Amino acid sequence: MTSEIVSIENLWLFRGEHVILEDINLRLNRADFLGLIGPNGGGKSTLLKLMLGLIKPDKGRIRIFGQQPEAARGMIGYLPQKTIFDQSFPVKVLEVAQMGRFSRTGLFRRYGPADRDAALRALEAVGMEDRAEREIGALSGGEQQRVFVARSLVSDPELLLLDEPTAGIDSAQQAEFYELLCHLNQDRGIAIILVSHDITAVSKYVGKIACLNQRLYYHGSKELTSEDIEKAYGCPVEMIAHGTPHRVLRKHD
Repeated sequence: MTSEIVSIENLWLFRGEHVILEDINLRLNRADFLGLIGPNGGGKSTLLKLMLGLIKPDKGRIRIFGQQPEAARGMIGYLPQKTIFDQSFPVKVLEVAQMGRFSRTGLFRRYGPADRDAALRALEAVGMEDRAEREIGALSGGEQQRVFVARSLVSDPELLLLDEPTAGIDSAQQAEFYELLCHLNQDRGIAIILVSHDITAVSKYVGKIACLNQRLYYHGSKELTSEDIEKAYGCPVEMIAHGTPHRVLRKHD
């Protein structure tokens, strides 16, 4: 079995005449943990949607687990940028986690014992099994995000795509959340692509870093040069390397 799970070659995406993604090349292996950073509007969320097969590239090739992205969706867990729901709606944590089994159950089939067991295992993996019968609106922001990760895990994915999962979570809960992701990656062997604006946190927890702003700056390691960052962000940042972030912004317009 090949260790490569993501292969993107010379990928281009246009909106009319406007270039959204330009000549993207990326390769990831099983159990990689990639932090994807970059400015707003740089194409990070779009790249995740391409990996899910929700968008088709205009040029280039993309394979997930050696397949077309849409054929590989059953092997991917996805947490979108914003999970909007009515906080007062009486839905239990266990029921939210079970929603991740929808692709297996279909529209008109009830969840069965196997779905409940899978949801409980997923909640246990994120440390939320003791809240299974609580309403999700009663949880903190960090706890809710853990439940949404459980929903992504309930189908036993081999790759997790997380789009700004710590937005709206306080700093203490963010640290706990990142530790959870490290556990899923290191102990369970799940590959993760984490989109984030938090450069410091990303450089501390992930195994590899890429920067995207229409073009992708990636060296297959946990290091980005100051030139990469300047090109992507349009302002000078000294260095991110080896888990010790150095964010020094020189005077600029």
